[in-house]
Parts: sequence; structure tokens; C-alpha cells
Amino acid sequence: MDDTPSIDDLRNQLVDQITAQQPLPTSVEHALRTVRRDLHLPGLDPSAAYSNRAVTIKDNPDGPLALSCASVPSTVAMMLAQLYAQPGENILEIGAGTGYNAALLSEIVGPTGTVTTIDIDPDVALHARRALNHTGHDHVRVIHGDGLAGAPEHGPYDRIIGTVGFWDIPSTLHDQLAEGGRLVLPLRWRGQTRSVALTRHGDTLISTGMQLCGFVPIIGQYGERTTELAGGTVRLHHDQDQPIEPYLLDKALANPATDLWTTVRVGRTESFDGIWLRATAFEDTVCRIQTTKQALTNGIRRPAIPGLSPALVSGDSLAYLVAERDDQDAERPSRLGAASYGPNGPELAHRLTAHVTAWGADRIAIPHLSVHPIAASDSDLPAGHVIIKQDSRIVLTYS
Repeated sequence: MDDTPSIDDLRNQLVDQITAQQPLPTSVEHALRTVRRDLHLPGLDPSAAYSNRAVTIKDNPDGPLALSCASVPSTVAMMLAQLYAQPGENILEIGAGTGYNAALLSEIVGPTGTVTTIDIDPDVALHARRALNHTGHDHVRVIHGDGLAGAPEHGPYDRIIGTVGFWDIPSTLHDQLAEGGRLVLPLRWRGQTRSVALTRHGDTLISTGMQLCGFVPIIGQYGERTTELAGGTVRLHHDQDQPIEPYLLDKALANPATDLWTTVRVGRTESFDGIWLRATAFEDTVCRIQTTKQALTNGIRRPAIPGLSPALVSGDSLAYLVAERDDQDAERPSRLGAASYGPNGPELAHRLTAHVTAWGADRIAIPHLSVHPIAASDSDLPAGHVIIKQDSRIVLTYS
């Protein structure tokens, strides 16, 4: 007797795994149980196609990040739940990928709805077109073009979803979204990324929720910079409006760190990304620090996560999040604090640990986020912390 699970079994097992972690609208769950992801990933073993992981479909010869990939299925499901598309709606997707997400959207909006997906890479667009034809979703419109420009000829859209990372929200996409329509996309600010659900109210986009995520960045937006320190063993990833002084910071890192600890503790698998998110709603100094093994060997204090930790950087000083396991609490064996360098490092560490403490008191709180045109005057903006992008001004506030 052959006990090998069928394609349907594998698909349903994956969806069962996803729904056990997060509730999904019925329409999204039905689409996930209907569309065959394996047909969008030809040549891949079915067990791998129905694992909860990303799959690269086109490598990037110029960098470590793929040019295109099939996203983690649980992230796909989460973003479709955020989008909450309805039958009969007109949908635009930025980033065609394998065509799998467009197929899911097509199932959700049904025969009276329309789905347009666009990708800047001709090979990726062709892959999506062929896969959609193969799975019976040949009515989905696939466009080879610049996703930042959208597809105004087929708008306005009831919903727009981005399946690539955005540093800014271009006015072109805002203008193609119908009044009251919803935009869901991975939005990056101050070194971290959230899948943000936004509703259009005139010239303003208002958030209705956000979730942690990670995506390949969209081609054509270059608002983030990388500055190397300590002979290239430490890197700061920061936004274009944040001045970084490498020579001064190198001098600071040449001296031992000073630690400042809090009473906030975390479990072995507990996420503390909310600290980073909270800091972005109050500080213009927040960026991401990345340390190599060589940096740690050279005596640089280990960040909480060496490749992905928040830092506050100002002039000749910096402070970043650190964690230390002391097992004084079995459920939360590690305590959180800040390591600082430079003459103003202790003051930056004090500010960072204040955010840690505030997060510790309410670990699930998220800020209210609104997106406004770049030309909006200060008097037009709500109260909160303003981050200026190229096309927009983002306002963050905790109620």
C-alpha cells in the first residue's frame, strides 16, 4: 500500500498548518485549498512546494537577495487576509512572482472580478503567464512593466497589493486606488518592514493594521543606504535622510561598549520586533545594525540579533539592542538592554531602553500610521512623529 500523500493531501496539510496559526477569511482559505502551488513551481518536489517556506525563482547576480521568489505561504495568507478582497472587485498586484498569488486573488474575486498583475522582469512575467494559463487562470491579466507606475489603463482598483518591498508609496498607486479602496504592501521605514493595510480617504491613506514581514525590495526605489564601519565588519542600514558619520563612529567603536539593562525579559522564541517598531514612532535616529562574525571576534558587543537589530545613531555615538540569557526566569530566560558607544552613547541607550520598557508593558500595541502627500503642510498633518519619504510623509503615533 502506497502511503505517499497526494498533492491534495499536501496542500490541505499546509493550509491546516496556516489556519492553526492565524484565522483566515473563508474566501482566502478556500482559495488556498483550491489553487495548486506546485504547478506554479515546476520541477520542485511537491513536498517542498507545499512547505511553509519561500522559494527563489530568479537569483540576483548582483547581490544576495533574489530578484524574485515565491513568498512564504503563511505570509501570502496573512496579506490576503489584510486585503480582504470581495467577489466582483478589480484588483492590481505589484510583483507577479510565480503567478500563484494572482491565481489566489482570481479565486477570491470570482468570475465577475478582475485581476491584473505586473512585473518589471520579463522572465518573471512570462513565468507567471504560463503558470496561470496552466492552472486555468488565463483570464488574469499579466503585464510586463514597472510596478511603481501601476497600470492606470485598467483602474481604478478596489484593492492593490504589493508582493515586493516598498520604501515609499508612489503617488501613482495612490491615484489608481478607488476612494475607500484598500492598499496592502510591505512598507519599509527605519530598517524594518511591515505589511501595512491602508484605506484611502481622499489624499490620505489610513492604516487598519500591520504585520511583521520581509520581502525582496522593488526595483526603482533607492531610499535606503548602507554605511560600513570598523573596516567593513559592522554595517548600518539607514534611510537617506539620516546622516551617518563613519569616521566618528569608527572612533567610538574602537572603545569598549557600555551596557544599560532593563527589567524586561523575553522567552526563547518570543519576538521583540515591537521594540524597533515603537522606536520608529519617536526617534529619527533609528536604523538597523548588522555585525559580522569578525566584528564579534574583534570585541564588538553582540547585538540581540547580529544581522537584524535596531540601533539609535547620532553623530559620534550609537546604541543598539542587546540580550543576555541568565535563566532567572524559566519562561523568559533572557533580559534586554542596550549597548552604547561614543560620548553620547549612554543618553542614546537610555532612550532605547525607555522604548524597551514601554514595549514590555504592552507587547502587542502597534502605532497608528497615516500616509500623506509630500506636499502636505505641517498644519494638514495629524499629531505624531513624521517621517519624510520621496513621495509621501508618514505619520506614526501610539494612542
